Amino acid sequence: MGITDLIAGFIQAELNEAGGELELQRSDLAQRFGCVPSQINYVMSTRFSPERGYIVESRRGGNGYIRITRVRVDRETLLMHVINSLGDELDLNSARAIVTNLVESEAVDPASGQALLSAISDNALRTVAREDRGALRADIAKQILIHLV
Repeated sequence: MGITDLIAGFIQAELNEAGGELELQRSDLAQRFGCVPSQINYVMSTRFSPERGYIVESRRGGNGYIRITRVRVDRETLLMHVINSLGDELDLNSARAIVTNLVESEAVDPASGQALLSAISDNALRTVAREDRGALRADIAKQILIHLV
């Protein structure tokens, strides 16, 4: 298990214990895990992103903190939030993170999540020019999610 997994696991456990909202000192975390503060930033941006159902507020400096809030909303609200936040382009890694969050939060059943990922995969879009796949992927994802609302 890598340092990123250890940090993420620790934060997740603390977040669960705190009931879904947690405030941490970046420097304390870095010292606890023997890493640089930028490693903490990496964990925040990859494991606790809005696509994964979290709001992260950060203040840098001597007394800087990180506040993490787990977002819990009803299924329709979550789906509409995702649809509205997709933007004009969607890369496959972001799509996977979004679908994982939707499945874990039970807003989308696993079979529908897998079908969505299959429909927007590079293999499914192989006849489309690479530079156009992100836009098409976003459009397809939006339409499928709208159908699921």
